[in-house]
Amino acid sequence: MLDETLYKWYSLEWFTPTAFKSFDWEFFFVLYAIPLVLLLFILKWLIGSKIKQKLPVALPKKEIKKHWASYLRFIPNALMALSIILLLVALARPQRTNEEVEQWSEGIDIALVIDISESMQIEDFKPNRLEAAKRTARDFITGRSQDRIGLVIFSGDAYSLSPLTTDYELLYKFIEEEIDFNKIENRGTAIGSAIAVGTNRMRESTAASKVMILLSDGDNTAGNIDPVTAAELASAYDIKIYTIGIGKEGKVPFGKDFFGRPNYVENTLDETTLREIAKIGNGEFYRVSDNEALQSVFQLIDQYEKAEIKETRYKNTTDFYSIYLSWGIVFFLLYLLSKSTFISNVLED
Repeated sequence: MLDETLYKWYSLEWFTPTAFKSFDWEFFFVLYAIPLVLLLFILKWLIGSKIKQKLPVALPKKEIKKHWASYLRFIPNALMALSIILLLVALARPQRTNEEVEQWSEGIDIALVIDISESMQIEDFKPNRLEAAKRTARDFITGRSQDRIGLVIFSGDAYSLSPLTTDYELLYKFIEEEIDFNKIENRGTAIGSAIAVGTNRMRESTAASKVMILLSDGDNTAGNIDPVTAAELASAYDIKIYTIGIGKEGKVPFGKDFFGRPNYVENTLDETTLREIAKIGNGEFYRVSDNEALQSVFQLIDQYEKAEIKETRYKNTTDFYSIYLSWGIVFFLLYLLSKSTFISNVLED
């Protein structure tokens, strides 16, 4: 439907610089012909003044005066020039386009499965492994959009802390206030149970892609389900599993002694099981030994697991050539009218 302003074609606002700057021109090159129109009329006047017959009149010089009416003879040419210029503007086809872009994605369901066992207090990460994992998980969530994310925590048992949700503020609150070492009483590392709880959360998901990110620093020492069996169950529900082994091998700082000096404990990690879980889940295994490496892994997974963003563009284009065409016709009719009046026969200089 045409804009209502089209019906106000007689408004002088259409000739303001603001109006012309607001247009997109379908055939902008046509506007380059406007100076040629002006040049054509100047040449016509120059040539006409040379070849036109002049009537000599014997009058004293002081008696020869220009009358204001003599300038009226320029009116027809000016009207014709304006008419042609406006027709050229109309031919250039001024337009205004409103473009709307609608974006959407099918989204990804992601379960973050985080180890909160006692060994996550080890301080080879700053300030410790768990706090580094929480900070990185928060950054990962911040970088997502339209994806449902759930939280699972585990030590000797596994516990679903948050269902799959797009309420990221709620997830931030859970990460900051609910994830700590005292959340689960049973000690140990129940990796198999954690995968099973994550799978249970995602098994009814209809998302195009389902991803589980398992972060742990120890061997499977608790729970009533084998990690490999749990991974096979997750794979049956088309859940891709990324596993992240966190921590350095050998002696690592863990607490302080009576004199405030760091204690060191021996640390081991069962990479074999975590690699097997990732292989079954068609994902990847990563081993990280400091904060920067942990952040890099999450950034890498973030790049891998991006939902395809689709977009639809809507263009609403309104033409304004009719305004300038109307003005051009008006000036042409005025030109014809002026040719039929005394204006064209005014005595010339």
